[in-house]
Amino acid sequence: MADTTMAESQAEAGSLSTRVIELRKRRGLTLEQLAAASGVSRSMLSQIERGKANPTLAVTLRIAQAFGMNIGDLVDQPWTASRIEVIRSDDASQLFRDDRDCRIRTLSPLHMEKHVEFYEVRLAPGARLHSAAHFEGTRELLTLTQGCGRVLAGENRCELNPGDSAHYHADLEHTIENSGEEELVGFLVVTYQ
Repeated sequence: MADTTMAESQAEAGSLSTRVIELRKRRGLTLEQLAAASGVSRSMLSQIERGKANPTLAVTLRIAQAFGMNIGDLVDQPWTASRIEVIRSDDASQLFRDDRDCRIRTLSPLHMEKHVEFYEVRLAPGARLHSAAHFEGTRELLTLTQGCGRVLAGENRCELNPGDSAHYHADLEHTIENSGEEELVGFLVVTYQ
């Protein structure tokens, strides 16, 4: 029984080492770059790639997240990989900001945030969310579901009511304001080119 367990463990380590090497090379990353992206030391990554280390679940998760995937996808075992990622409404780790004027909750999985970000935004009456210019090419799409608001992007401005959407350049200084007397609730999508 012990020999079977040891053999399975070595097979899993070998499978993981092959997968990490394949993904790292496909993405053109050095060990140093993967170490920086994952927070796993270069020496540990080297041992994993050589099949000399069987990493903990936490280390495997950090490597998977650096590649923008879950553990099941990393170890290439489809039966362990759920194709549905859930962000729970009561998950405090998803709160980007939460104060008396503004509550911003991240709705997209954190590994996606290199390409797209999805937020629920809530602004108290009279509150505003002011942002400095983001990276060049950044765009935002705001859709209101409750309340009235105003978007200012550079010299441009527009008024929004429930159901309205505004798409604007976020590589300019920009502001979302609650111009109504009830809480503003909207969904904000941020994209990067």
